[in-house]
Order: sequence, then structure tokens, then C-alpha cells
Amino acid sequence: MTRKKILISAFSNLYTDQRIEKVCKTLHENGYEIELIGNDWGGKEAMIRPYPFSRINILSKTLKTAYFEFNWLLYWQLYEKANQHTILLANDLDALLPNYLLAKKLNIPLVFDSHEIFSEMPAVQGKMSQKLWRYLQNKIVPNLKFMITASKSYASWFQNKYGIEPVVVQNAPRKIDFSIEIPENNPKILLYQGALNPFRGIDKAILAMHHLENVIFKIAGDGPMKKEYEDLVIKENLQNKVQFLGKLLPEDLRKITVTADIGMSIEENGGESYLYSLPNKVLDCIQARVPLIMSGLPEMLNIKKQFDVGEIIENHQPKSIALAIQKVLDKGRKNYQNELEKSANILCWENEEVKLLEVFEKASQKFL
Repeated sequence: MTRKKILISAFSNLYTDQRIEKVCKTLHENGYEIELIGNDWGGKEAMIRPYPFSRINILSKTLKTAYFEFNWLLYWQLYEKANQHTILLANDLDALLPNYLLAKKLNIPLVFDSHEIFSEMPAVQGKMSQKLWRYLQNKIVPNLKFMITASKSYASWFQNKYGIEPVVVQNAPRKIDFSIEIPENNPKILLYQGALNPFRGIDKAILAMHHLENVIFKIAGDGPMKKEYEDLVIKENLQNKVQFLGKLLPEDLRKITVTADIGMSIEENGGESYLYSLPNKVLDCIQARVPLIMSGLPEMLNIKKQFDVGEIIENHQPKSIALAIQKVLDKGRKNYQNELEKSANILCWENEEVKLLEVFEKASQKFL
């Protein structure tokens, strides 16, 4: 069967989006002719990819107007590039409308990848924009034939609400051939990696450092809460215990992750998108054979039930967080290795991409 052209689009500058990078690489390596379209909102860092990509220039000064501008310009870019032999892949709700309209117009397949429950994210809760996103979601999602999402809990949410059955493609990293010597760090390293957004438990983890000795907290990432967290560290006089590493390229971040004694993913219940998420950082730490402290949210509880890869925090009080950290450190990274190894061989991209390819095989059947 002749492989088809796939136009992949996202409201993203594409630079640090590991899920999109993995999806594109898998499709490209499996013979699909792909082209990736993002935008320059949030920067336009140099990238090298083995397939064509472009970024739409956004002139808007606010995110609200940037969404409208991007969707309008994306429609016309897709219109110019698509033909009767094209499959469209829309990443998240903020790129779905132009893809959906063009798929209907040309009668071509559309695959929707919902990385999260966009309409229920903390950033839009209680705002007028939430009503708009919910309206779009309610109108479009029930009509989709091909949909993937990033966790089993997300899939259940969409199925219960819209009667659609998304294929679960977890955002797991590729396998690491783990053979490094586990470092004997002094002080021990607690690592947070990811966006510095609300409801990630970062502020509580900073305060937990008051209750820990011989531990340094490294924060890798950037985001809207960075200044607030930096101010909190100064206010609490914890400059010698907390380090901000800034935003790192995925390959540089991976080098940092494997050096940590313990990772953290202690998201709070900031709405259904957070409640049902399986954060990338959990799977990244598992692949790097680093034990974690985690929240008692459904997807993380599910992993803990299957594999002893760390501890679930009792609550988000700094003392409880410190107790969980100390418990993992007392047990030691080496003593988690058997369980981390087992989980790393299951929770990896090599297993997830099989399901991704099956979706595109089915979408390609339309052309037979």
C-alpha cells in the first residue's frame, strides 16, 4: 500500500514538544510523507528535523487573539498543502477546528490527538474562553472517526462524555539502554522537570526543603510561575537548597534526569485535565530509572499498584511531601532498580507507537 501524506499541526513552537517529535519520527520512519506546521508564539528556536516543518508567524500580542490568528492562517496553509490523498493530524483542541473544516470539505481522514482535556485545563477555568473551547469540543469530538489521547483516564472521560473511543497512546519516552553507574550524590538531588505552572506542587516542594537535610531541589523548566517560585525561595531563605536550571532541550534534560536520586510528579487536582493526566515526567523518570514521589491521582496510583517505583504522598502539606521524599531516599535509588527496569520495558514509546501506527493504517484504508 502506498504511504500517504500526513499534515501535522499544533499550536506550538515545536521546540520542546516531545510527543509531537516522537509521533512525527515514528510516522516518518514508517514511510509516511509528513509535514509539520506549528507557530512562533513563544519563540522560534533553531531546529533540525528529517522532515519538512514550518512555523506560522503570529503577530498577536495576547494569547486569546493568537489562537484566532493561528486557526485562520492554519486553515489556509492546510488548504494549500492538502489534497485528496492527505491525512490530517490535529494536536489538541486549539488546532482542531481548521483541520475539521478542511477534512469535511475535502472528505479526507482526520486524526485528533488530545494531549489533555483542553477545555478543562486550569488556565481556562472560569473564563469566557472555556465556554468557547467546550462549545468547539462538544460540536466536533462526537463526529470524529479517529482519535488518540495520552492516558486511559482521558480516554474514559471522552468515551463517557461523547461516546467516542479514543486509542490510548501514552506519552512514554523511547527506551534507554540503561547501563550507567548510579551516582552517589552528596547532597542528594530531588528533580522537578516540566513547565512551571500552577497546580504542579512546586511551591509545596520548595517549602518541604525546610524539613530535609542534605538534599538539593533542582527545578528544570520555565513557565508563568517561575518568578513567583524564585521569590518564594528568597523569602524562605532557601537559596542554598533550591536551584533553577531553566528551560532545557529534551536531550540536555535527559542527561540531568539520570543523575537525580528522586523525581517528583505531585500535581494537584486543578480540574479534570490534571486529575486524569499521566504526566510525562513520571514516564521520563521511570525510563531514567529514577524513583519518584507522586500524587494520589488515578493514573499515578495505577502505576504504583503495578510497579513499586516510588511513594505516593499522603497530601500536599510540605511535611508530608518531605516524609515521602525521605522514605524514597532512605530506601535508596539502587533498591528501586528491579521495579524501575520492569516498568521501563513496558512504559516505553516502542510499545506505544504500535498503537499509533494502527490508527494511521486504518485512516489510510479510506484511500483503498
